[in-house]
Amino acid sequence: MSGWAKNNSPALDFLTRVIDLLLIVGTHFAVVFSYGEHWRPLHTTATIVAVVVYYLGAANMGLYRAWRAQRIGAELVRVWAAWAIALGFLIVLAFVSKRSAEYSRFITIVWGGIAPAVISIWRVTLRLVLRRARAQGRNTRAIAIAGMTELGARVAQVCQDNPWMGLSVKGFYEDRVLERCHEIPEATGKKIGSLDDLVEAARSGELDMIYIALPLRAEERVSDLVSRLSDSTASVYMAADFAAFDLLSAQWGNFGGVPVVSIHETPFYGVDGWLKRLEDLVVGSLILLLIAIPMIFIAIGVKLTSKGPVFFRQRRYGLDGNVIYVWKFRSMTVAEDGDNVKQATKNDARITPFGGFLRRTSLDELPQFLNVITGQMSIVGPRPHAVAHNEAYRSKIRGYMLRHKVKPGITGWAQVNGWRGETDTLEKMEKRIEHDLHYIRNWSLFWDIQIIFLTVFGRKVRQNAY
Repeated sequence: MSGWAKNNSPALDFLTRVIDLLLIVGTHFAVVFSYGEHWRPLHTTATIVAVVVYYLGAANMGLYRAWRAQRIGAELVRVWAAWAIALGFLIVLAFVSKRSAEYSRFITIVWGGIAPAVISIWRVTLRLVLRRARAQGRNTRAIAIAGMTELGARVAQVCQDNPWMGLSVKGFYEDRVLERCHEIPEATGKKIGSLDDLVEAARSGELDMIYIALPLRAEERVSDLVSRLSDSTASVYMAADFAAFDLLSAQWGNFGGVPVVSIHETPFYGVDGWLKRLEDLVVGSLILLLIAIPMIFIAIGVKLTSKGPVFFRQRRYGLDGNVIYVWKFRSMTVAEDGDNVKQATKNDARITPFGGFLRRTSLDELPQFLNVITGQMSIVGPRPHAVAHNEAYRSKIRGYMLRHKVKPGITGWAQVNGWRGETDTLEKMEKRIEHDLHYIRNWSLFWDIQIIFLTVFGRKVRQNAY
């Protein structure tokens, strides 16, 4: 419970805001003067606007809230997103006011890259210093867990496995006898009292944080405990066990004043949705420029090596289960798109010689970048299945349709792990869906970049490609 940061968290929050401001202003000064320009009122105006808009975006994204248990990567994504909003607003304002010609594009580009980079370095440094202090037992929070349940054991294990959070579990509080409680390893924690003892410990200031891990059916006990804990200054959290509902991007919301939690929801709302779409547009456009000429030669190859159209268009389920048409280079002698679509198998007689090469190298998928640019698909996401296959598997695999809470992708986590191609057993499709849902639950921009890299250079991605 000791530590300068613990006792001075408001000061630390203020310090973070001030240093963010100084870095934005300082990098602007440095870029302007290094470019050989004199500081003008225009630069002052641009700096003030950038700082204000950045602060508004950063505050809205939670960059100045307590981030003890938040990952560094998530914080950095928000830093760059807040700065992108500020810089974008500044550029639009310059065009609207017809003053864009007065401002150096070089300064805009360099400042636009250096400012968030320096802010990121400063925030990472602060995080690492505080994490090291917490791992050594300084700047810690004393927490207690109400309820010797499986969920309570998981909460304690998280604290134990992540010492950088600085959360010291003092023990469990429970009214039931030990024989009726979930068995918890002694190394994780032990029972130190009843719920009455918990309330007294909180009132006396012995505890900083309390996690209520009682089962959902114990609503009356939970309500009574929360009411009694209001007579203390301890932070109280409800660790509700929603795991049985197979959560997908769960988050709290407000519905007309009623708190609600989403059970099945897309992760691509708000800033994350903008980042995902920006990724698709930027990366997709660059790739299209690179593959335009190769696509012409592939089209000629398809036309010269077999009869039929160059492109194959098939109905697939897209976002929210809506039907989209996915484009591919034709690699078979047939173009099936009915109620019964047979998957390609090894040595399939329907595959043309040139088509076999295209499928092994995934070059038949290149036209789908047009689907990406038009917004029907993403570069990374669950691979779209034929409508007939969706209807066949949705009743056999629990959570199958949840993969359609995001746009389908040209490549995905399942594909780079070898779960592509023919699914001649139910277990193979289940593994594919397992990887798809894992991707949706844990999405990050950096993970997308990793998947794209593995798609190009990984070995498993070409398994079962026929």
